[in-house]
Parts: sequence; structure tokens; C-alpha cells
Amino acid sequence: MSEFDNRIRFLDDLKVMDTDFSDFHFDSTATVNRFYDRIEDRIAATGEDLWFFLVNLHGMRIDPPAWVAYARRGKALNLAHSMGSVRYDASPETAAQIRRAAQTEAFDPNLFTNRDDALARIARLPSRRRTRIRQDANYTEDDFRRRIAFDTENRIMEVDFSHFTFHHSRDVNEFYDHIEARIAQSGQPKWFFLIDYEGCRIDPAAWVAYAHRGKTLNLAASLGSVRFAPGSETEAEIRMRAESRDYRPNIRNTRDEALARIAEMRLELA
Repeated sequence: MSEFDNRIRFLDDLKVMDTDFSDFHFDSTATVNRFYDRIEDRIAATGEDLWFFLVNLHGMRIDPPAWVAYARRGKALNLAHSMGSVRYDASPETAAQIRRAAQTEAFDPNLFTNRDDALARIARLPSRRRTRIRQDANYTEDDFRRRIAFDTENRIMEVDFSHFTFHHSRDVNEFYDHIEARIAQSGQPKWFFLIDYEGCRIDPAAWVAYAHRGKTLNLAASLGSVRFAPGSETEAEIRMRAESRDYRPNIRNTRDEALARIAEMRLELA
């Protein structure tokens, strides 16, 4: 059981995820990421993708170094799983910060002074669970096929994400379904992963699915993963999530440097 589990409850009859940040101190990006990792895992365990978010902010503190991670993880979580987020009992400082973020990102902060008013607001929000959310297909199987290559001699699977955009979870799931199928066809259950991120974009709406599928694939099929040439935004997100997932991001500037790191990992395994 996670240290955060008693702060995350699901009110099935109301379709509400009740998140209790009361008197919690987000003192670092690592703390933010651990908490949000657990929220994502708990949502996945429900089998329901969409929930109303009810957030208790009473006495919550966020240190300045943690604000960027808190805002980024919150935005990604909302885009992936929220039918509407309502917050209550924030301190004046936290409320001001949320309102500034809401103006920048153009969302309704839905800030209330008490839980009853917050729940009343949720009751007025429309549920989208029975509405099929259509995500248009942006790619074909051929688009994925040409981006995967296997070096059987060195047991390396090369994944080319260069100049590719993950717009939403459908793009993520279709690409990762293809990768998993290709690994199954290869006859080898595990490979070193060499991943080209040059010019790759992972939009906020895709990050939760991307992180989940990447973690699952690495646990199942990776002898070690090395990434190279990510842009600054992608690199920051990878490093941020690696901090709480307890893995080395293994980011290098060039393909040659990435291959050198794989050679080191092979020796470490031996």
C-alpha cells in the first residue's frame, strides 16, 4: 500500500475521485511525481478512464521548486482523465497561483471555500463517460513499421521517434501496440532499447498514456533503455518522471554516445 493511498478515494456513485491534499507539503519535484504516479496508478486500477476530480487543498503547501512539476503533472492528469476538476479550501497563496495558471492555460479554476459547494458544482457538470471520445487516427501501421529496427547481433531494438508527434493517447497506444507486436515476432523476449527523440513532441494529452505504456514495455521487454537527442521539454519531462519511478533516464546527446552507454550496460549485466 502506498503512503498516498489514504488520500485518494473513489466515490463511484458520484463518479468522483476525491483527492486529499490537506496539510500536505509538496517539498520537491520528487514528492510531486511520487504522488501523481500513484494517482495515475489508482485511476488505471479502477478500469474507468474518466472521473470528476474533487481536490481538498486545505493547508497544502507547495515549495517554489515544486510548482512547475505540480502544474505539469496536474495538467497532464486532467487532460487524460478529468471530466472536470473542482478545488476547495485553498490558502490565499495557493488560490492565487492556481488562478494565475488558469489564466495562462485558459481553464476554469473552479475554486470554492468548502466541500459542499465544490460537490454542488460537480453535480452541475456533464458526465462524458457514456460519450464516446473520438480521437482521430493520425498514423498508419506503415508509419510505425519503418520506425522500428532490430540489430539481432547486438540485441538492440532501435525506436525512431524523431520528428514524431504523440497528439493523444490513441497515438501512444497504437505505436506501443505495434512495438509490442514486433518484439513478439522477433523471437527474443528482451532487447536493449535505443530511442531517437530528435524533434519528438509528446503533447500534454498524451503524457499519461505515454508514461504508462513506456513503463510497462520496459518492465516486460527491456534489458536497458537509452534515449538520445530529446528536446528540452521532452528531456525535462523524462527526467522528472524518472525521479519518482526510480530508474536512470540514460539520456545522451548523440546516437554514438547512446550506443556507448548500451555497451556499458551490456558489461554491467555480464
